[in-house]
Amino acid sequence: MMKKALFLVLVGVVLAATSGCVIAPRPYRAVEAPAPVYVEPSYPSPGVGWLWEFHSTFGWGWHHPRFGWHRGWH
Repeated sequence: MMKKALFLVLVGVVLAATSGCVIAPRPYRAVEAPAPVYVEPSYPSPGVGWLWEFHSTFGWGWHHPRFGWHRGWH
């Protein structure tokens, strides 16, 4: 009976001692997005002032500062 009580106390002490253990997370490492691969225009510029540019949502397409995007491809 005494051995069982001692065993339970010992188990309780071990559980109490290890219950506060914290495993540190891995350090944060930013993953950089790969650079966009250049895609040549498949059709001529829609007009004067249009530039062939890459947009993160629209992909490659013709961009005009006043009129916006023209047929962006993903």
